[in-house]
Amino acid sequence: MIVRLFAVSLLGWMLGFIWFAVLLPQPLDSRPTDAIVVLTGGAGRIDRGIALLEADTAKRMLISGVDRSVRPGELAAEYDTPEALFACCITLGREAIDTRSNAIETARWLERRDYKTVRLITTDWHMRRAALELRQALPERVAIVYDAVPSRPSLTILVREYNKYLLRRGAALLGI
Repeated sequence: MIVRLFAVSLLGWMLGFIWFAVLLPQPLDSRPTDAIVVLTGGAGRIDRGIALLEADTAKRMLISGVDRSVRPGELAAEYDTPEALFACCITLGREAIDTRSNAIETARWLERRDYKTVRLITTDWHMRRAALELRQALPERVAIVYDAVPSRPSLTILVREYNKYLLRRGAALLGI
C-alpha cells in the first residue's frame, strides 16, 4: 500500500512537472494597464518593462527588488533610457529580497496609487510562483496580466522552481 501511494505521488509530481515545464507562460501583447511591475533577477525583464512604458502602455512602473546601492541614473545609463523617464514614471522598490516580499512591496505600491490593473513582468519559469504570491497579496479588485520574458531554463532550474511553486501552493492552502 505504501509503495502504491508513493508511486501515485511520484506520478502526480511527474505529470505536474511536465505541465509546468512544457507550458511555460508566454509574452503578452501590448495591451494597456495602469501600471507595470518588473521583478528583478533575470535577463530581459527590465528591458521589457521599459519598452512597454516607453510605448505608453502604462502610467508608471515599479522595479521591485532593486539593490539599495543602485541609483536611477545608473539604471538609465545601463538600459539606454532617458533619466527623465526614471524621474517621472519609474519607482525603484528596494524592500524586496525574495518573491514573497516582491509581492508585498508591489501590493503596497499599487494600493498607494489606487491602480486597478497591473502587468507583471518576470521570467517564464518564475511567472507561476510570482503570480501566486502577487495574487495572494493583492485585493481581488486589482486585475493582473502576466507578461513572461522567454528564457531557456535548465532542467535544474525548472525542477527547483516547480518544487518551490508546489511548496508555496501548499502553504497557501494552509493559510501561510
